[in-house]
Amino acid sequence: MGKPTGFMEHDRQLPERRPVEQRVGDFREIYRPFAETDLRDQAARCMDCGVPTCHAGCPLGNRIPDWNDDVYHGRWEAALKQLLATNNFPEFTGRLCPAPCEEACVLSINAPAVTIEQIEKTIIEKAFAAGWVRPLPPSRRTGKKVAVVGSGPSGLACAQQLNRAGHQVTVFERDARPGGLLRYGIPDFKLEKGVLDRRLELMQQEGVDFRCGVQAGADRDGPSLCADFDAVVLCTGSTRPRDLPIPGRELAGIHFAMEFLSGQNRVLAGEEKHLAVQAHGRQVVVIGGGDTGSDCIGTSHRQGAAGVVNFELLPQPPVDRPQNQPWPFWPMRLRTSSSHEEGGSRHWNILTKRFVGENGRVTGIETVEVDWIEENGRPVRFEEIPGSEKTWLADLVLLALGFTGPEADTVVAQLDLDLDERGNLHTGDDYMTSRPGVFAAGDARRGQSLIVWAISEGREAARAVDLFLMGRSDLPQKEGADLPRV
Repeated sequence: MGKPTGFMEHDRQLPERRPVEQRVGDFREIYRPFAETDLRDQAARCMDCGVPTCHAGCPLGNRIPDWNDDVYHGRWEAALKQLLATNNFPEFTGRLCPAPCEEACVLSINAPAVTIEQIEKTIIEKAFAAGWVRPLPPSRRTGKKVAVVGSGPSGLACAQQLNRAGHQVTVFERDARPGGLLRYGIPDFKLEKGVLDRRLELMQQEGVDFRCGVQAGADRDGPSLCADFDAVVLCTGSTRPRDLPIPGRELAGIHFAMEFLSGQNRVLAGEEKHLAVQAHGRQVVVIGGGDTGSDCIGTSHRQGAAGVVNFELLPQPPVDRPQNQPWPFWPMRLRTSSSHEEGGSRHWNILTKRFVGENGRVTGIETVEVDWIEENGRPVRFEEIPGSEKTWLADLVLLALGFTGPEADTVVAQLDLDLDERGNLHTGDDYMTSRPGVFAAGDARRGQSLIVWAISEGREAARAVDLFLMGRSDLPQKEGADLPRV
């Protein structure tokens, strides 16, 4: 590596976040600029570890030590080539990925991990600023046509790879604009939509055709897609929200998280004039302690909520890595997001029993605390704690309980596609569904997961489609990807 002793000389450092009182007044991204000299010091922390387990921690197999070395030596264009060899959209993952690579970093065994995600983001942003990221249309066309249904991260990655293989790719998106969860689910304070539009413009220049406002299964039925295209790839995501069917669920003021988050994004984008779900002046309760719940908390603060409370059924995770989740595995430990820093309270071991209301609208929530019984270090069942009942004020309740799979009553039903035991699209190792020529990738195939997994799935599915259409493929696999042109 560029500086073998760097990890002993420099502490982990990240860009400063804008002050809470400033950032809750807008929806701009929260981080301040980070000096290039400081970033090179962070790249110097990458150890000469021998076996870079960060590769295994990253679903894309990113060449992390290579680009760290290039950054330390100021070889930014070389770092960009290494980065784009395995990741189509580092400007997305550099902002949104929870960085499993950092948990797998060798340095994290006994010290803070290398700031891999921040280095990744800086490489791609420097490249865009310098004009190094340009459209890469294919040098030839194969004459094959592929339909990609869904324009989230898996669909975009699949479309870009197939287009670069020379196929004519049409992306069908039911919403008014492409981007899927990136546009309508992720708050702007985590991903400003100009970052997304910048990439979509490049893809259009490369030859990808986006058809928005077209819902597969309604505006275009499944059989017609199969008839008009040589292959179809379903990247529709896991969009069925998990509900909470308890007494009082019918009351007004109880909404799924995506109703709330997408509404705010549409207003910011000028697609809608007014918020259908509004937190201003309300006592908000967010049920669910994951990333979606965190996004609801941050958005509630920015809308001017009177107060925010967050419930999680599971126990509070430990701050440090649990003993039953050793390095380099992903640990379930306490994570505090920027939204949590902005206010409100978090509560664990809370079971929601009943919604209560007046005049048809929710006014409170009845809960009870639970005690979890563990087996092999994992909570497996719980018992209610007598005397721990409590009623909480709630003017607005947001259900952020995860997702249960793709919508199965549209194109999935029309093509009679098999589902697995979890309700996701069933495929073989070749990403092909039970219908020949129809493939699936991303959350629709593997269930609710990380953005980095979605991009990986899109890339791997694209190679499988290319093999199906051509009998061979030059598209890279996860291991041994060729360096792209820049």
